[in-house]
Amino acid sequence: MAEVILFGEPMAMFVAQSEGDLADVENFVKLLAGAEVNVAIGLKRLGHSVSYVTKLGKDPFGRYIEKKLRKEGINPDISYDSEHWTGFQMKSKVSKGDPKVVYFRKNSAASHITTEDIEKVNLEDAKVLHVTGIPPALSADCRKATYRLIERARENGMKISFDPNLRPSLWENEETMIQVVNDLAFRADLVLPGTGEGKMLMGSSDPSAIADFYLKNGAKTVIVKDGPRGAYVATGDRAFIRPGYHVAEVVDTVGAGDGFAVGVLSGCLEGLSLEEIADRGNAIGAIQVSVQSDNEGLPTRDELSEFQEGNRK
Repeated sequence: MAEVILFGEPMAMFVAQSEGDLADVENFVKLLAGAEVNVAIGLKRLGHSVSYVTKLGKDPFGRYIEKKLRKEGINPDISYDSEHWTGFQMKSKVSKGDPKVVYFRKNSAASHITTEDIEKVNLEDAKVLHVTGIPPALSADCRKATYRLIERARENGMKISFDPNLRPSLWENEETMIQVVNDLAFRADLVLPGTGEGKMLMGSSDPSAIADFYLKNGAKTVIVKDGPRGAYVATGDRAFIRPGYHVAEVVDTVGAGDGFAVGVLSGCLEGLSLEEIADRGNAIGAIQVSVQSDNEGLPTRDELSEFQEGNRK
C-alpha cells in the first residue's frame, strides 16, 4: 500500500504554444494538472509510493488522466462517473509574470465525490494523508467527503498534512471559505500556509502570527511559505527561519506551493530534521518557479541534490 494518500481533482490542461489571448491561440499541448497531482508526481519522483483518490468522468479526459497517473507510477484510486465530465483547464503562455488559467470544472465528476466513495478508499499501511483546500470548495458533497477522509485517516493512525491552497472563485463566499479551511487546518498535524493565505484566513501576513494561530488551534507543526525569503518553521517548542534558494529567473509561480509540499512531505517521510525539511521545501519550490510547467520540472533525487548544492543563497 502507498505511504501517502492524496485527494483531489486532476484535470487535463491545455497549454498555449504562443503568447496572446487564449481566444486567439491556435495550438495547445495537453498536459496533466491539479495541485494534488503535482504533489503526487513530485513524491513519486523522489521514490515514495503514492495513492491518488479522485473521481473521473467516463470520457477521453478521464482515460487520459488515469493513463498519465499510471505512467508516473502513481496508484490511482479512482471511481468513475457516467453522468458528469472530467474537468479541464486552459493556460496561456507568457514571457513575464504569471500565465492566465481558465478552468472548466463546474459540476465535474470530481465535484461529485461522496462519503460513500471515501468509505471504499484503502488506507491500509498508509502513513500520511495530504489534503488541500481545493476539494472542499468543489461542492457540499466533496466537502463532506474531505471531512470523512480526514476522520478515517485519524482512525487509521495516519498523520494529516494540510495546505490551504486557496481558490476563492470556487467557494460560495469568502466567509465560508475562511471558516471551512481553518477548521480543516485545525484538524491537521502539519499546516503549510503562505503569507498571503494567512492574511486572508486570519488577518495577518506575519509568519510568526500565522504559525501561532494554527498552533494554538491544534496543529503540531506549521511551516509558513514566505516566497523568496524562504520558510518560517514553528512547533510548540521552537521557531526559526530557513532562507530560500537563488532563482536566476522566475518563469511561472504556478505549482510553487505544491513543490514546497513535495519537499516537506518527502523530508518528513525520510525522518529529516525540520531544518532539512524546510530546506527541501524551499528548494523544490524554487525549482518550480524556474520552469513553465505545473509538474514537468519536479526533480528526481539527483536533480534535487544538484540544485541544492549549486543554488544556496
